[in-house]
Amino acid sequence: MLLASHTGLSREAGLDEAGRGCLAGPVFAAAVILPPDFVPAYLNDSKLMTARRRETIRQEICREAVAWAVGEANTDEIASINIAQASYLAMHRAVAQLPHRPEHLIVDGNRFRPYLGIEHTCFVKGDGRYRSIAAASVLAKTFRDDRMHELALEYPMYGWEQNAGYPTEKHRAAIRQYGPCEYHRMGFRLL
Repeated sequence: MLLASHTGLSREAGLDEAGRGCLAGPVFAAAVILPPDFVPAYLNDSKLMTARRRETIRQEICREAVAWAVGEANTDEIASINIAQASYLAMHRAVAQLPHRPEHLIVDGNRFRPYLGIEHTCFVKGDGRYRSIAAASVLAKTFRDDRMHELALEYPMYGWEQNAGYPTEKHRAAIRQYGPCEYHRMGFRLL
């Protein structure tokens, strides 16, 4: 069972990102502050959920959260500052959009670049431990998947509506056949 909070503070925000290991597309992050009694059925790390379940939970999170926001860093930013720094930038952008300044940030992963002096705690596999991080995981993943579906309309040959830009064999075969496009992360090993 996922924990409601790490600190017990009412404005503790969970943070997670999606798309860090992709060959193409932006990296997305979400920040979510949940009410303490929010316990949606099936909430978990987004990678362990079906697309249909993620979408259902996403709607519930967006409706019931105290506050939520999504940020992104594009492929130019990823190329310029590297994927780790771009992930932090996307997280910072998400936190900046929250209507209330969080009292504490709980972050999925083992590192985070501090943001505006807000205290933070990192948790490896935090999306399987805390509700707000799991909720951030769902929002980051679903909003990024939406963006990759939009980009797939522009570049249908890469199969992004199915692989979301991850390094599948089909995606790599399409890069070999058609070459990369402007949404590919040229600093990554594409083949």
